[in-house]
Amino acid sequence: MSADLAYLSISELAAGYRRGTLSPVEVTRAALERIEREEKYLNAYILVTGDRALEQARSAEARIRRGDASPLCGVPYSLKDIFDVAGLPMTCASNVLRGHLSATTAFVARRLADAGAVLLGKNNMLEFAYGETHPDFGNTPNPWSAERSAAGSSTGSAVSVCAGQAYFSIGTDTGGSIRLPASYCGLAGVKPTYGRVSRSGVVALCWSCDFVGPLARSAADAALVLGAIAGHDPSDPTSSRRPVPDYAAALGRPVRGLRVGVVRREFEEHLDADVRDAATQALDVLRDLGMEVVEVSPPPFEHAVLALLTILLVEASSIHRTWMAERPEGYSAAVLERLRQGALIPGVDYLHAQRARREFRDGIARVFQEVDLLVTPTSPSVAHRFADEVPGRDLTPYVRRTGPFNLTGYPAISIPCGMSGGLPLGLQLVARYFAEDVMFAAADAYQRATDWHRRRPPAVS
Repeated sequence: MSADLAYLSISELAAGYRRGTLSPVEVTRAALERIEREEKYLNAYILVTGDRALEQARSAEARIRRGDASPLCGVPYSLKDIFDVAGLPMTCASNVLRGHLSATTAFVARRLADAGAVLLGKNNMLEFAYGETHPDFGNTPNPWSAERSAAGSSTGSAVSVCAGQAYFSIGTDTGGSIRLPASYCGLAGVKPTYGRVSRSGVVALCWSCDFVGPLARSAADAALVLGAIAGHDPSDPTSSRRPVPDYAAALGRPVRGLRVGVVRREFEEHLDADVRDAATQALDVLRDLGMEVVEVSPPPFEHAVLALLTILLVEASSIHRTWMAERPEGYSAAVLERLRQGALIPGVDYLHAQRARREFRDGIARVFQEVDLLVTPTSPSVAHRFADEVPGRDLTPYVRRTGPFNLTGYPAISIPCGMSGGLPLGLQLVARYFAEDVMFAAADAYQRATDWHRRRPPAVS
């Protein structure tokens, strides 16, 4: 599979299908060959569904010939191994679920099947999306540097897209688990508004802070994917009934006059200098595009993260209570210890965290009376070295800028905004509730004016 083919945009791939210069079967076969060649280095997949993928590709090809094709028809993608797909194993990268076969298919996977997308396989991840790698499933190195992390928990999802193995992936995000891998790998990663995308058929970590969203190579690709998976699902009681806009129609929309809020502390504190400089330069690009950049003063982000982690610890322990009692040996030591810690948190602390959540949400709502978007760096640094990881490490600095928007439910996207030492840097845009179209318009405008999202990692070897 040539690099040029592997890194086509979704729109370019669809155009090739329509013209007949590209075939979904051949593109899928090439993607599977690329996975087979690179997996010994990347470990991005727990399961590769080659025969199934080729069957789906043949069906997609027939749909395209009939003129019955969505924008994602015939597009190969990957899926974090936290989603049910009927008849396939689902492990959450834990021995707790070894041997489990899904009886049903997650709402999002059904939507993508209906759109004609081609499932290549299920991605490696941090165990139960809880901040640690299970040693039996192993690390997934960053394609930009094999000694560095690709973040998490949607690790394999990000790596599969970054390495040209898939054209997009679907991950989950509870504190930054889509956006942080996007930042580390130089991708676009979207956490939509709470309720915008169904979580039916997804193993929960923290039911009040979990989100499902796409990882793609650009905001434009991510907009196409979100448009396919968003919408009401009666089987998810948190699913919104709001109509889904045409996110692709927001691409290229004028952004002049949009007001962008900057939290000065988040550009100064607990941040590497290269990240600060790249994010500051990105603000200059937004100004050049006609956006008005203003300083705003929401409640402190670190208070929101403390509330998020308290809620996360308690809810995760509640969800895992039965498995912890019946199959404790299936967990890695670090995840089991974190789950046990959550079970010891007093109920009064959980209630205080919920109160802090409401106060922070109200504070952000006041900010959004003044601006259309918030902008922050995504991660405080470039991808860290595996050698620097400590089991059970404090997640607070890691999710300082992403976690507050899981707590409050606002939509956010991370897009590449620079490089440091050959590694990508990420910029986060946050929008009002259900204003993903505004977020996509601004992110796409930035990417039309820059080329960071077009950078490719070195060849895997």
